[in-house]
Amino acid sequence: MAEHDGGYKTLFSHPEMVADLLRDFIHEDWVRELDFKTLRMIPGNFVTPELSSRECDVIWQVRRRGDRRLYIYLLIEFQSTVDPYMALRMMVYLGLLYQELLKDPEIARSGKLPPVLPLVLYNGKALWRAAQEISELIEEVPGGLERYRPQLRYCLLDEMRMAGSELESLRNVAAGIFRLEKSREPEALQEVMTALLEWLQGPEHAELRRSIASFIRHNLLPARMPGIEIPELTELEEVKSMLADRVIEWTQEWKQEGVQKGQAEALEQARGVLLQDLERRFGPLPEEVRQRIETIASIEALAEFMLRAGAAPSLAALTAGPA
Repeated sequence: MAEHDGGYKTLFSHPEMVADLLRDFIHEDWVRELDFKTLRMIPGNFVTPELSSRECDVIWQVRRRGDRRLYIYLLIEFQSTVDPYMALRMMVYLGLLYQELLKDPEIARSGKLPPVLPLVLYNGKALWRAAQEISELIEEVPGGLERYRPQLRYCLLDEMRMAGSELESLRNVAAGIFRLEKSREPEALQEVMTALLEWLQGPEHAELRRSIASFIRHNLLPARMPGIEIPELTELEEVKSMLADRVIEWTQEWKQEGVQKGQAEALEQARGVLLQDLERRFGPLPEEVRQRIETIASIEALAEFMLRAGAAPSLAALTAGPA
């Protein structure tokens, strides 16, 4: 699992996050019947008879309101890249989950397996083009064999394709995380963190606040500001204060690093063009000529040298002048 996906797994190990995800992003009638107070995460490790282990990301169970008999299971997979065989993976995970659930005496008595929502939460930049139905991955054979193709559809939430206006209208912690992921300006980050701190007041949300702080510290900021050293902070309020104090400075450093990197790349490219031109005109270059060109440290100095090179009748005439 990618590190970023692991950060999402930690966030959605909190019932508040799962409840918010279902309430405002799964627009189906059955969600309104759920008793979110009964949400409980169950282990996601299942072992096949061949003793080969597979791990899905997060599995939750929840009951319908007024129904003490039946659990509904949520099988949540986190993706930051497109997997063309995600439908197959979800079918395997679902089979392992059902195999494990058969050990439940209540299920054994009823003879029926509980319903499961297979959910893929995707936060990558590329458009998700993978099949959402397992039957789409299987070749069709005429003559009746198509009747036996397995069927399984997973629910896809493509975070980066969610409308910003829709997310901003929701008083919803999951929506806040999605807004953090989509934000590109320091002001937007601060705005979302202010909202999250308002929504998550009170000691009952302390652990979730710390998980969000860790996600911002270890997953979000390194992607926004690569190469910048970020202090180790554990509280969301501390992260917000730190960003207010340092983000302008960091952004300037980040931009300056980008400018310097661009200048270095342009200088290297110009050196290559000059060397090719000199070799075309004068043949193989002596090592001292190559070293002299490699030591030119600015675009301005190299441009001046290139002008002289264009007018020089020979290498001796070119290298006789100053670098």
